[in-house]
Amino acid sequence: MDFQIFTGNPAELTADTLVVTINDNGELSASAEKIDTASAGAVQARIKAKDITGAAGSSLTLYSLAGTEASRTVIIGGGKDNLNAVDANKIASAIGKAISGKEGTAAVDVSALATDSRPQAWWAEQIVLAVHAAQYKFIATLPGKEPTPALDTLIWIGDDVKDALTVADAKGLGTSYAKELGNMPPNICTPTYLADEAQKLSDAAGFTCKVYDEKEMEEMGAGAFYSVAKGSSEPGKLIIMEYKGAGDDAPHMIVGKGITFDTGGISLKPGAKMDEMKYDMCGAASVLGTMKTLAELKPAINVVAIITSAENMPAGDASKPGDVVTTLSGQTVEILNTDAEGRLVLCDALTLGIRDYKPATCVDVATLTGACMAALGKVNSGLFTTDEELATELNTAGAYSGDRVWRLPLEDDYQSLLDSNFADIANIGGPLAGATTAACFLSRFTEGTRWAHVDIAGPAWGGDGTSKGATGRPVPLLTTYLLNKVS
Repeated sequence: MDFQIFTGNPAELTADTLVVTINDNGELSASAEKIDTASAGAVQARIKAKDITGAAGSSLTLYSLAGTEASRTVIIGGGKDNLNAVDANKIASAIGKAISGKEGTAAVDVSALATDSRPQAWWAEQIVLAVHAAQYKFIATLPGKEPTPALDTLIWIGDDVKDALTVADAKGLGTSYAKELGNMPPNICTPTYLADEAQKLSDAAGFTCKVYDEKEMEEMGAGAFYSVAKGSSEPGKLIIMEYKGAGDDAPHMIVGKGITFDTGGISLKPGAKMDEMKYDMCGAASVLGTMKTLAELKPAINVVAIITSAENMPAGDASKPGDVVTTLSGQTVEILNTDAEGRLVLCDALTLGIRDYKPATCVDVATLTGACMAALGKVNSGLFTTDEELATELNTAGAYSGDRVWRLPLEDDYQSLLDSNFADIANIGGPLAGATTAACFLSRFTEGTRWAHVDIAGPAWGGDGTSKGATGRPVPLLTTYLLNKVS
């Protein structure tokens, strides 16, 4: 998408679509007033007729207004003066839908909505992300379906926010890529498929890429990873991508869970909605989407991305409840439930990454627990860390991007729930505080490292029937967090 900045009279601007705003009292923004004047009161006439109320996210399209050069003029309701986050996102989404799905040029003026907390740069980012969201359509396994037409040029009426527009475009590309991977059927999107995607992305971007297969992981001593991967005919993979944009600085590490299908193993899940367990690799998808964004922007930062990928299947050689395995760290784990497999593949990935790359920070992302979804629904991801500075950084990134997190407890009091008579640690902690005990398990493999765990079980996908699909979260969170570290 190309971007231009315009500061003149919007009535004289040639565009396929022009967007202006009014507030919930029907008061026109400066651009809306100029359009109303040029069109001899056409906008005010529509407000008087109550064709649009000004409520947040409401819209009305007027075609070929006399005295203007735009083919379509879209009036968007800007809501009340002190917008909350929900209404602000409604407005951005409405604008994204209004200007997407059509090739050509769109011009947008939301300067009347800008505030100190939501400046024009924020609106620019959210609207571009909304355009990408509106234009995304999964067609990979739908023969004959055509992609949604893509907007060619966005003209921003107001401040020079071209940098924000460019960053948002890259975030949008990364988010759509994560959606595509998440939506891919599990017979296609296997661990090998993810490894191939990582290699293709790395080759195109100049990243280094290293892939370990499950046999190499077993020989290395990664018994927790191998205990999950060995139950499937699809070989598990540990994928490591390195982006170096800041010389010898210590890298920031992001780790994604990539269980490309999760039956629960011997602890078999119920059959209802088991098809949705293809989304158990959305952590891996978001890491790949984040790396795609970095490939576009090339920021001055070093990043190591690790994807730990396997299928969790109930085969004859699958792990059994009661098995004890030895992790790469040397700690032993009693497997009480084979459906708590994500933490098993993650713990060995964390050990390897911390050992080999000595990261400045580490954030793992996983669709880890139904308990987190029960607590937070599909709005917030769960955030677990004992590092106050890291918690603040992730909260700030989530609030700005709209890809929000909510901090849940990670106190030592919960660690005893993982005690085992037969190993150093059990892989589940009982029916209570399931999201926290999962994070406690991972914390045993991150000592001495600035680490946070983000549980995306709720926000990673949503919908039913034809609305079902991956969301691409938390690519906006991760990319904003990493870009905020660029000095």
